[in-house]
Amino acid sequence: MESWFLVAGLGNPGKAYERTRHNVGFLLVEHLAQRWQVGWTLQHAFHAQLAQARRGSIPVLLCQPQTYMNASGQAVAAVARYHRIPIDRMLVIVDDADLPLGQIRMRPAGSSGGHHGLESVIQYMGTGNFPRLRIGIGRQPGAREITQYVLGTFTDTEWELMQRVLDRAANQVECWLDHGLQRAMNLYNGWVNDPPPKSEAT
Repeated sequence: MESWFLVAGLGNPGKAYERTRHNVGFLLVEHLAQRWQVGWTLQHAFHAQLAQARRGSIPVLLCQPQTYMNASGQAVAAVARYHRIPIDRMLVIVDDADLPLGQIRMRPAGSSGGHHGLESVIQYMGTGNFPRLRIGIGRQPGAREITQYVLGTFTDTEWELMQRVLDRAANQVECWLDHGLQRAMNLYNGWVNDPPPKSEAT
């Protein structure tokens, strides 16, 4: 039987955190679930919400850890190990304050870059050698303490732009599933307002 792919969007559960900058990982997997018309189920054993989907012949698990951001790895690792998901079939989606709002960047591996949720996943998985998709949220000019900023909600203008970001990021996830990491990075990394890629290009 073909192994699952896991797409884990990191964030904080609860209404207080909806539409906050730190929850763009949640927002993207919700966007994918809506696009693929699949529903969520709370899996207490994994401390996560999961949605099962198929991308053509590819089985995909969408995951929202319910452990709060800083303990995300507990849920992600539990799901990955139970379903025996190979490390290269696991994509973790996070916000990135070092990327401007409107930019996305997929990478095959790397460090946490100071992101506590990603740090937790690396800790629980025992490696950073898994693909990740960083979604830019920007930061306040000159501000060193960004906690209140990342936990704040998007402005109306930012939210309008974020809808385009989520569309592009969802296209990138689908390209990763269909054609692999390198092609997804080549076609979609960058600014949301770049010319739309030709998905059927060779």
